[in-house]
Amino acid sequence: MSRLNIYGASGHAKVITESFLSSYPNGIVNFWDDDVNKKTCLNYSINHNTSNLDIIQSEFVIGVGDNKIRKKVAVKISDKVVFSKAVIHKSSIVSVSANIGVGTVFFANSVVNANAIIGKHSIVNSAAVVEHDCILGDFVHISPGALLAGNVTIDEGTQIGIGAKVIQGINIGKWCKIGAGAVVIHDVPDGATVVGVPAKII
Repeated sequence: MSRLNIYGASGHAKVITESFLSSYPNGIVNFWDDDVNKKTCLNYSINHNTSNLDIIQSEFVIGVGDNKIRKKVAVKISDKVVFSKAVIHKSSIVSVSANIGVGTVFFANSVVNANAIIGKHSIVNSAAVVEHDCILGDFVHISPGALLAGNVTIDEGTQIGIGAKVIQGINIGKWCKIGAGAVVIHDVPDGATVVGVPAKII
């Protein structure tokens, strides 16, 4: 993969760019965004004519950190573009036995271990760890420094906050928010926000 299109010229897109270029130093990056007030991202010009994406031959990844907006964009452009295979920073460790969905990104020093399953358009952020046999749904975000022990299941759209920890075998529902530094020792239902040590619903 020598060329990558990034839809969304955000701070998240900057980290995707540098992760891609760490593995492909001579790679070519093109940015796309609906906001005509955005002119450049990391000194790259931004394309605003998003009506003709179907003629672009190279692959796309969504450069939006917010899980709900990332899903909205994916639905909007899914019939026009080909989504990229995973973008993996060269310092990341991703098991060859892991199953990774399209459009998912792995930032510096992240780790994904044996037989993990990660859905489409998810984020495993800097220094996050996804242990063996974890199952992550689509549009999940594992924030920097978050740690998932083995056999954790996380459903669609959930964000695990920076530095949070989830013990083995826990099930976390859809569109949950796990607070920064939380320690999750019980299952979490759909839509819940939990914080603290141990984590409790608020």
